[in-house]
Amino acid sequence: MASKAGKQSRSSSGFPGRKGGGEQEEEEQPLQAVLVADSFNRRFFPVTKDQPRALLPLGNAAMIDYTLEFLTSTGVQETFVFCCWMASKIKDHLLKSKWCRPSSPNTVHIITSELYRSLGDVLRDVDAKSLVRSDFVLVYGDVVSNMDISQALQEHRHRRKMEKNISVMTMVFKESSPGHRSRCEEDDVVVAMDSKSQQILHYQKTQGLKKLHFPMNIFHSGSDEFEVRHDLLDSHISICSPQVAELFTDNFDYQTRDDFVRGILVNEEILGNQIHMHVTKDGYGVRVSNLLMYDSVSSDFVRRWFYPLTPESNFTDHEGRSCTYSRHNVYRGSGVSLGHGSQMVENVLIGCDTSIGANCCISNSIIGDNCTIGDNVTLDHAYIWNDVHIASDVVIRQSVVCDKAELKGGVTLNKQCVLAYNVVIGPNVSVPEGTVVSMHHPDEEEEEDADEFLSDDAEVGQSKDKTKQKVFNPAEVGAEGKGYIWKASCLDDAEEEELSQCLWGLVLNPDPESDSEDSEPDGPDDLMIPSPEMDDVKVFQMEVIGTLQRGLEENIGCDNLVLEINSLKYAYNISLKEVMQILTSVVLEYPFQQQGPNLTPSQYVALLLPLLKKWAPVFKNYVKRAQDHLDCLAAFEEHFLEQESHWAAMVKVLMNMYELEILEEEMILRWFSQGATTDKSRRLRKNQGLQKFIQWLEEAEESSDEDGE
Repeated sequence: MASKAGKQSRSSSGFPGRKGGGEQEEEEQPLQAVLVADSFNRRFFPVTKDQPRALLPLGNAAMIDYTLEFLTSTGVQETFVFCCWMASKIKDHLLKSKWCRPSSPNTVHIITSELYRSLGDVLRDVDAKSLVRSDFVLVYGDVVSNMDISQALQEHRHRRKMEKNISVMTMVFKESSPGHRSRCEEDDVVVAMDSKSQQILHYQKTQGLKKLHFPMNIFHSGSDEFEVRHDLLDSHISICSPQVAELFTDNFDYQTRDDFVRGILVNEEILGNQIHMHVTKDGYGVRVSNLLMYDSVSSDFVRRWFYPLTPESNFTDHEGRSCTYSRHNVYRGSGVSLGHGSQMVENVLIGCDTSIGANCCISNSIIGDNCTIGDNVTLDHAYIWNDVHIASDVVIRQSVVCDKAELKGGVTLNKQCVLAYNVVIGPNVSVPEGTVVSMHHPDEEEEEDADEFLSDDAEVGQSKDKTKQKVFNPAEVGAEGKGYIWKASCLDDAEEEELSQCLWGLVLNPDPESDSEDSEPDGPDDLMIPSPEMDDVKVFQMEVIGTLQRGLEENIGCDNLVLEINSLKYAYNISLKEVMQILTSVVLEYPFQQQGPNLTPSQYVALLLPLLKKWAPVFKNYVKRAQDHLDCLAAFEEHFLEQESHWAAMVKVLMNMYELEILEEEMILRWFSQGATTDKSRRLRKNQGLQKFIQWLEEAEESSDEDGE
């Protein structure tokens, strides 16, 4: 039977047999795991034509390292890693990692075969080789988690003991509201469950469904109480009994876990097998199934959502990979150089030996090792992998740039672009939104063997001759560019649909007839997923109002108010800019909220100025950099543009914020001279009182300059 697994990278000897003697012996067996280091699909093509998905960098480690760290922290002592696509690369990576050291508490066995086509093939091979001896954890190599599943394991073992091995699988879910950025739309499910036993009665994916159908038998299951839930995130972590592998062997039509779950639920009355679920409110567990999820998970990693796996922890134990952690979630690896005037705003990770030029602005981005970045570069939600060269005056927004790619001067990457390995773009090219560029021509797909899972060694040899006949299009990649655009027109209908759903998932090409109000971003700067939903912003605003009001009523110190606002910031994933704007807006609106909209300017000033004095330390905690001042002034302006009848109070409020040292005169002058973008804002700047205040500031600045001389 071993021959059906194809060419193996190990001999079958040396692995202990399964099905030991008795229940007690089984309980004493070490916890095992089956890690499938292949997705068996093309979701990350063309990126994964050069590197398997399990080895793609996430933060400062490969995806599979997070999965193995999770398994080890869970107490797994023996892990079988199954590889097919580019198996040799995964094997080399693992053999050099801490997981294959003699001191590793988790013994890793690497099993490779060119014949694996699905999860079903892997589990049938597990059964053929009798690898598992008791309950095991089943995961893919792109699962990132810090969940504690010890309770789920305990519940699973207790059920098997009490119900004579009827329960064959426990699926682990995390409570998460629909639309949350850590939920992948493709994996949204509705689950019907027995409330007491946690048995799954019905399991259905909701992607593309407008109506849900529930079989009548779940209502006659004999359960006193059952629940139908749509607030669950599937972590893709499953605790399995050894029978799972046997059931896959007995049913060759089982190819995926979904096939298995459906089969068990349909045939439960015949086979007597059951699937249960464990729901946790704590921890983090997500599968990186497309680049939209990659964006979301990377962002959460930098924000420290899956502590203790943090950028500075160096959990992979690689030498020279340490980095320092500073406020606003900014991480710098060893050997990083930062040019004059460059800003790392927030949520930024920079790898080792990376050089950044002058006057760059980097936010919500991850930069790999040995990268070179020129002057005046803007990176926002950019994922720059290793050995990338970026020239000056480049703008990158919500895009991925793979290893050894190069961007010439003046290049702009709009949202959801992907530059695969070794691609060159530019100079002076604006790459349209959603563009995918690769050194592999899309036509190679038609010329290759119809089998989409050839070994990586065979694939590499074929591609070299084909690309020689192709010519790069300078209109697409620039005069000095190298690479091919992957367009839907290059593919047949089935491949076009797959491409539209692959890299960035379902959001890349939304249905134009969709009646969803949330299908389009609200403005040019809104990102599709990493930015918080509008609901979260509104909830955050209400929480800030409540915090400040409670601070007044209970006389809470400003330090504690700042701590509470910071915790709300992280809870609702709010950016510093949004915190600044919301705080300013809430404080300026506070008198109206308390006393009603009919306040005269003098009454408004009398109520507001004492509040500004009391909350000045809160403002000062957030208003530190030049951009913070401008964000605060922008919110100040927006408030008074809507309150034209209170322009008389505007000058007194602005002067008070200046006197309290919340705002600096240089920033006020810059805002006044540069900030006018509409007719109304220009009219606001012509207000006599405001002009007199600005003139007074200018004269004060001139006199201070003269005194300095």
